[in-house]
Amino acid sequence: MSKMSTPPKPLFNRKALYCSCLLASLSTLVQAETNQETLVITADWLGNATSEEIKVYPGSRDLITEAELHERGALNLEDALRSTPGLQILDETGTGILPNIGVRGMNPLRSERVQFLVDGYPIAIGPYTNVGVSLFPVTFPSIQSIDVVRGGAAVHYGPNNLGGVINLHTRPIPHELSQTIREQVAISEETGHLLNDFYYRVGGAVNEQLALQLQVNLQNGEGARDNADTDVGNIILDARYTPNLEHEVAAQLQYYDVDAGLPGALSPAAYQDDLTQSQRPHDGYNADMLRGTLTWTFTPNDDVEFQWRNFAHDADRTFYFGQRLGTGDHWADPSLPSTHLADSPRLFTVYGTEPRLTLRQNNHTFTLGARYIHEEVEFDVNRLEFATDNYANVRDWNFETDAWAAYASDTISLMNGRLDVTPGIRYENVTTNYNDGISGTVDENNVSEWLPGLTVGFQATKDLFVYTNAQRSLVPVQTAQVTKPGEVGNELAWNYELGARLQATTNLSAGATLFRIEHENLIQYDKPSDTYINLGEARSQGIELSSDWQASDQLKLALSYTYLETEQLSGANVGNEFPNAPHHHWGAEAVYQHNQWQGSLTGTYVSSSYSDAANTEAETANGSAGKLPSYTLVNARIARDFNLGSNKQLQLALSANNLLDEDYYFRGADVSPVGRLPGPGRAFILSAQLDF
Repeated sequence: MSKMSTPPKPLFNRKALYCSCLLASLSTLVQAETNQETLVITADWLGNATSEEIKVYPGSRDLITEAELHERGALNLEDALRSTPGLQILDETGTGILPNIGVRGMNPLRSERVQFLVDGYPIAIGPYTNVGVSLFPVTFPSIQSIDVVRGGAAVHYGPNNLGGVINLHTRPIPHELSQTIREQVAISEETGHLLNDFYYRVGGAVNEQLALQLQVNLQNGEGARDNADTDVGNIILDARYTPNLEHEVAAQLQYYDVDAGLPGALSPAAYQDDLTQSQRPHDGYNADMLRGTLTWTFTPNDDVEFQWRNFAHDADRTFYFGQRLGTGDHWADPSLPSTHLADSPRLFTVYGTEPRLTLRQNNHTFTLGARYIHEEVEFDVNRLEFATDNYANVRDWNFETDAWAAYASDTISLMNGRLDVTPGIRYENVTTNYNDGISGTVDENNVSEWLPGLTVGFQATKDLFVYTNAQRSLVPVQTAQVTKPGEVGNELAWNYELGARLQATTNLSAGATLFRIEHENLIQYDKPSDTYINLGEARSQGIELSSDWQASDQLKLALSYTYLETEQLSGANVGNEFPNAPHHHWGAEAVYQHNQWQGSLTGTYVSSSYSDAANTEAETANGSAGKLPSYTLVNARIARDFNLGSNKQLQLALSANNLLDEDYYFRGADVSPVGRLPGPGRAFILSAQLDF
């Protein structure tokens, strides 16, 4: 590997991080005021946090509440997360069925470098070997809040948390019987395509011990572009049984189904001609998942909680895509006709169990946990040749994975509860056996890693909270990485943070976080070469700033900014930036409330970035590489509440997404990796929601 003769000067280093934290703590120690709060014992490190609990979390974290989700007028998860510090969004479909979310410079493709949880349970189709969400069993109306944790959670939630954890909280079962009916229609201005979204929820207590809830979400219609027909069904049944004050059993059963066309990327010429067209007429996607969770919580007293979590899913997902083979051209060049149609069915059977215990003794709070997950994956590719009508199985791979993890942490509370120090460690042992049904090849990948971590949170004054953390993360070799040539490996990284939150006045708060991620064996897919590249050692670092101001009883303002610096430290592209890693990211929001009327305006600015590891400036002829332009997106929403009496509440709303009709694009994704992938144009969303 080539090395730079003079190492670049880092934004900050590890010694500076901890020295800065120590100095900040000591400088405020004498004048600090005691702000001790009652410690609530829970076996869940993140839990279902409130906005107040977020303020004293020892790491960078944002909670997007139900009210904020409404205020942003979001059509899908990507819209809801655009202005969150540190996040980069690549909108592949415009319908939310396949979110692509990157954190702090890591590849956004299939959100493969952030761990997605739903109510604390992993939802990756393969939690260890298929961490990308190529099947995303979540629909937006079922989400109550979004918890974005960028640091400090790796010991308790692993693996694949290099970019942190995004925990989606579904709507809880209400205490009293209640129902919600929502109808929403999104209208693309340019094409007139309609996407209908119907949601119904009913739930409440059956008796003093049992509560039930049913949610049904049906989406159908078209995205903004051609070949974007979309049908989604999501049914969720929740149950909670509480026989007494010490025991609670919660269960969820879900069936999710999707069938959709994929518009894919466009050649540069086709993009200039009509960005709503599709040059990938054969591309499509269907999937279904049956998923269940079961949680038993035992709380014998205020100082002890034992929780046993169990989950399983059976899933089937298939991509259909055109290929151009045997011609010397790139197989996914959108400007050239396909010679073959491929389908790639994958069958997943996954189950896991995780007991964990939290107990408090004096000023110590111990958390002990273990987890076992078993994955079985059938990975096929079939190919139809148009010229001969010959259909053949060209790949028959089978993977079986057994993963064991154990973790322990001790939160030591000092200075009357103002200082919490939490050392912890996680052990991961992953064994994946692989066999090729066609060639007979047998192989395996084994990885065993100790992953230590340390978080420190200090209530310096009643208005200032300071934190720092350092944690090590792991991503095992993925099944997708062995489908293409290239050098792969188990990814490891150290994640460091130093930050503070300040409640400047009753109505004004601000936060700042310095972050640094040091990668080993950073793996990224390279579109121009159609291979996975091991970038080796790499680094991402920067600063995240945020502020919230309740300017008046009616007006609320928020502003955020992220500066990101990335660098490849080894390999052929040493000194280059990461792909899809813009330096600057701004987010702004204004919400005005007057009586029963509400208006909001949100904006996001993202600076230009490179689309490949080689940092290609000029766009290639087929659009496989080239610098990505900066863009600004503005969403607007106006809503009116109506009190219909008898506990009936109606809300009508009109939203405009991409209000300025910004023309922007990314590079292609997954089964259409070459060309420009247009961002959605202006769309209007009409919605009506009745709660009763």
